[in-house]
Amino acid sequence: MTSTRERQQAAARRARLEKEMAERAAKARKRRQTTAIISAGAALVLVVAGTVWLAVSLGGDDDKPDTTAAAPGASECVYNALPTEQRPPQIKDVGRPSNEQSGKGVQTMTIDTNLGPITAKVDRSLVPCTAGSFTYLAEKNFFDNTKCHRLVTEGIKVLQCGDPSATGNGWRPTDGQGGPSYRLPEENLPTDKRPPYPEGVIAMANSGQPGSTGSQFFIVYGDSPLDPAYTVLGTITGGLDLVKDVAKAGDDGAFAQQAGGGHPKKEVIIKDLAMSNPQG
Repeated sequence: MTSTRERQQAAARRARLEKEMAERAAKARKRRQTTAIISAGAALVLVVAGTVWLAVSLGGDDDKPDTTAAAPGASECVYNALPTEQRPPQIKDVGRPSNEQSGKGVQTMTIDTNLGPITAKVDRSLVPCTAGSFTYLAEKNFFDNTKCHRLVTEGIKVLQCGDPSATGNGWRPTDGQGGPSYRLPEENLPTDKRPPYPEGVIAMANSGQPGSTGSQFFIVYGDSPLDPAYTVLGTITGGLDLVKDVAKAGDDGAFAQQAGGGHPKKEVIIKDLAMSNPQG
């Protein structure tokens, strides 16, 4: 038979076992609670981070500088419209070119005259804005059926064209200023060239003031020591002999007291002027 002492010892062991099991159960519950809290916290962090990222991605651009750039190889040009009250009768209004112009490729200019064709090469990387303007005017038939109105044979050797009215020499603000209804800044000035305008160059005339380039241009048929203030548009590739023949015929001296030279005695009429699409 089991003694009273043994029964008491067995009861004590059961009591200790129950206590240990209760403690283990409590610890397990506590671990589960801690794990749940950590998991919930981690999830909350992810949600907050995701919300912040989404807000920055979708709505955070207002504080950023505008980094939008022009298309690769494009130049932002300025074509300043002449105020209406400052437009003499010689002005021909054909609108204005787009401000964004390509600076890539080489164009061929073909001037079809009554004496034969004159061709030139225009590198748009050197004169994107001037080439853009010239191309725009050519597409508008701006130069068609116009006269080359000025020839200079002393000091400098140039034949000047591009005035649709054929009345002004385009070299002084007091002279007739035939051209489009806008002006643009000069480009590709030959400040480091001697002479600045050698034989075979085609350049843009202006009034002598910065930013006064229009449509008038001059073909240099002999080295000319002009001030490097005129945009070099390109290089003559054919027909320079025609210009030299015009120079041999001389001029009438109409501009002798102003800027030199006069109307060429051998008439030059531009029947058509075209600019090819840029190549390269």
